[in-house]
Amino acid sequence: MDISDVSKASGLPASTLRFYEEKGLIQSIGRNGLKRTFKANIIERVALISLARSVDFSLDEIGEMFTQDTTEINKELLLAQADKLDNKIKELTAMRNGLRHAAECSAPNHFECPKFLRLLKLAGKNRFRQSSKIKKAN
Repeated sequence: MDISDVSKASGLPASTLRFYEEKGLIQSIGRNGLKRTFKANIIERVALISLARSVDFSLDEIGEMFTQDTTEINKELLLAQADKLDNKIKELTAMRNGLRHAAECSAPNHFECPKFLRLLKLAGKNRFRQSSKIKKAN
């Protein structure tokens, strides 16, 4: 398959496929004129990458998780990511519940509602954690 066929089949732009190749996530098998060519099973590989991206794996983590032969996937990384998602689900559920409460709260002012104040405190902690992660990454 040439890169335009892979792009059409996967829904990803050719630039993304070239970037994935540059990162070592996929491999072309040659060229047909100026176009890269890939084995037909590249679609499965790209689908795995898309699935991993949709559950917040970084491209570097995806590179660690998948071997060149897609039959082997690092199960420890999958379990660690599942744990992260479980924690995120708990946080989001607590925030959703707090928002629903705030919308229905009978307190004269949201800032007089203890439950709403806990939601604000949680949101503040999450914001601090996110900014700390960004600072560490830089």
